Amino acid sequence: MTSHQTAQTMKPATAAKKLGVYLEATPAEFQEGVVSRTELNSLQTDPPAWLQELRANGPHPRPVVASKLGVSIAGLARGGVTEALTTEQIEALKTDNPEWLQKERATQAEVRKETVRIKEKQKEKDAQRADQPRGPRS
Repeated sequence: MTSHQTAQTMKPATAAKKLGVYLEATPAEFQEGVVSRTELNSLQTDPPAWLQELRANGPHPRPVVASKLGVSIAGLARGGVTEALTTEQIEALKTDNPEWLQKERATQAEVRKETVRIKEKQKEKDAQRADQPRGPRS
């Protein structure tokens, strides 16, 4: 008896997320079908023109917008940005540097510093535990 392996597939929304693109901006055939793991790998290694265009100019999904602006997704929402933005719109926001963006960037910087501090503290605790002699095992 031979076993048939079925190709692993995913919904277009999942594939778009993995590709870092805004689903609604993708071609209709991409949105309406399913994407196999092989097709996804092919799109990642040899992106077609439409994917290159989306990655370069957008519209970009919120995680990409947040990353390009140096803020969190929640920070985008607090700033009133709820839609996908193009690269041009992102650059305009960076140039205008509104007060909400300055505040959210500062908040994000503090979060990063705190994350580093916690990691360092954990490393110290781990090192102290490693240095402590262990009692006999029973």
